[in-house]
Amino acid sequence: MDRSKLYRRFRTLLIANRGEIACRVIRTARAMGLRTVAVYSEADRDAMHVALADEAVLLGPARARDSYLNVERLIEAARKTGAEAVHPGYGFLSENAEFARACFDAGLVFVGPTAGMMTAMGSKSGSKELMEKAGVPLVPGYHGEAQDEATLSKAADKIGFPILVKASAGGGGRGMRIVRSADELAPAIVSAKREAKAAFGDDRMLIEKYVDNPRHIEVQIIGDSHGNLLSLFERECTLQRRHQKVIEEAPSPTLNPAQREAVCAAARKAAGAVNYVGAGTIEFVSDGKDVFFIEMNTRLQVEHPVTELISGVDLVEWQLRVAFGEALPLRQDEIKLNGHAVEARVYAENPTKNFMPSVGRISTWRLPAETGGLRIDAGYREGDSVSPYYDAMLAKMIAWAPTRDVAIERLNRGLEESDVRGIVTNIPFLSALMTHPKVRTNAIDTGFIERELAVLTQAAPAPGELELCAAVAAIISDERQAAQAEANSPWRTFGWQPVGRRQRSFAFRVGHGPEQKIVLNYGSGPSTLIIGERELAFAIALRDGGFDLTLDGVKSSVAAVVAGHELYLRTRNGRFDLHWVDPFGGESEEHIGEDKIAAPLPGTVVAVLAEEGAKLEKGAPILTLEVMKMEQTLRAPYAGVLKSIKCKVGDIVQEGVELAVVEPAGE
Repeated sequence: MDRSKLYRRFRTLLIANRGEIACRVIRTARAMGLRTVAVYSEADRDAMHVALADEAVLLGPARARDSYLNVERLIEAARKTGAEAVHPGYGFLSENAEFARACFDAGLVFVGPTAGMMTAMGSKSGSKELMEKAGVPLVPGYHGEAQDEATLSKAADKIGFPILVKASAGGGGRGMRIVRSADELAPAIVSAKREAKAAFGDDRMLIEKYVDNPRHIEVQIIGDSHGNLLSLFERECTLQRRHQKVIEEAPSPTLNPAQREAVCAAARKAAGAVNYVGAGTIEFVSDGKDVFFIEMNTRLQVEHPVTELISGVDLVEWQLRVAFGEALPLRQDEIKLNGHAVEARVYAENPTKNFMPSVGRISTWRLPAETGGLRIDAGYREGDSVSPYYDAMLAKMIAWAPTRDVAIERLNRGLEESDVRGIVTNIPFLSALMTHPKVRTNAIDTGFIERELAVLTQAAPAPGELELCAAVAAIISDERQAAQAEANSPWRTFGWQPVGRRQRSFAFRVGHGPEQKIVLNYGSGPSTLIIGERELAFAIALRDGGFDLTLDGVKSSVAAVVAGHELYLRTRNGRFDLHWVDPFGGESEEHIGEDKIAAPLPGTVVAVLAEEGAKLEKGAPILTLEVMKMEQTLRAPYAGVLKSIKCKVGDIVQEGVELAVVEPAGE
């Protein structure tokens, strides 16, 4: 193969992706003087990556298969804009050999491995065969071509339960199921295949022994077209939920220097088996004693920033320079490990409702400044909309420090100072995770989050005296800012009154809980707040995103968002949502009962699991929706009879639409 067709200098780069990774690639490419081209679906017309790029091309409708997974439209977008190279990002077509080959056939440089390398290593099954021949230790498993149910069932019996069924072409926990008994195998295969097909366009499965209490360790490697292959230390990705990484760190706190060198050498050996060119990750699972190869990801990983921060290497820049045909700028012995980095993935999801994805418009987006070792890679801004069609990741927050303990503290401080409204995020959950004593001491495994979920998703504390006073301050501050827009308003001076002192009463509640009352005294003289029998001296000093609240001489910083009668507060005690009770009455609220079997979010019906007239136990599965590329099974809220199903497979349903009716037993 002509090397000049694979690797050559270019000036215009098309990024075949969206969200945070598209923004990440665009920034480095532009810093290198390259012209950038974004692609987008109809759902992403106003997305951040579209605004950042020099040009942008509409691919098609919102569904990924009609836009970001459509190879022909991506190649045509490159042709229209004069792009000479394509960066695939991660997810979508980043590990699709046919896409890499289509780029080559169209005369485009593919920023990544060749189609042949991708076929050999990107297929989890194919890579295991290669590693077996190369002598790299493997988890016992089946990675053959035959995909019929009988073959997979026989392989599972031979390996012994529990086993892991997972997509050969996938990643990110999609198309992956833990199966603990033979009875669970057939439905797990059907579900995993369906999810893999939707996410990656490939439903081939492999089966491997499930390692109980495992740790997930991976090594970053990168190779050039001159025969140089380097490892850039390892990452620990053990904190996962449903095989989806949540927190990543580098280096691994589990390995000692000798183990680190051994696992990095094994990774170089694995990549060297195919003379690998480009950035990739060799993933291992450890049972606490031994380390086994599980797969190679032939692309950049979501968690690559932690490697960048401890090595000082911009991996996207190195990817682009390798695509130019340049040699890697450093030798293995010149790559030095410096400090520790930890990353948290910020998702639009509700941890208290089984991590249900959250969609809607981001009304407030306040993240801390990127200083003091803090880095934020975001794909969204205030005013952007989160749609149900794609992965729910909004941003990644990464902290570097000389030591692991300080890096964790910096990351947690960054999380605690973040305020995102309009959608629900996992930020409080991430903060609870980072402050958990067992995370601090590294006493974890990949099942840790599931075991500790009740602790990590505890309800917010009830608002106390500080929060009630802060709620009054938030309303007064909001009114003051509104009044300042009126040039001649006497209310521009807080507490202004024609004469004397005045009183104003407020009432707040959390959800549908009891009202809590507080009285403001203001006018001539100092302002005070009365809660029950206590009267507190009260003062406010506005600042960006909130205010400083002083109560009886003690100053506290408060972040606040006022949206009509809904208040969001962040104090030293946590985050609080309060409802300001309308002093003039007339409030009405619509309630939807939890017993209603309705679409929690817009999605596609992918399976109907019960028949009309069937007798159901509480929790029995009724149907499955695909929401944000993940499957959600809706279950019977109580024992009864399935009276009707109001949808069919393939239907695209909107949030709140009733999909089935269960008649309670005994009616």
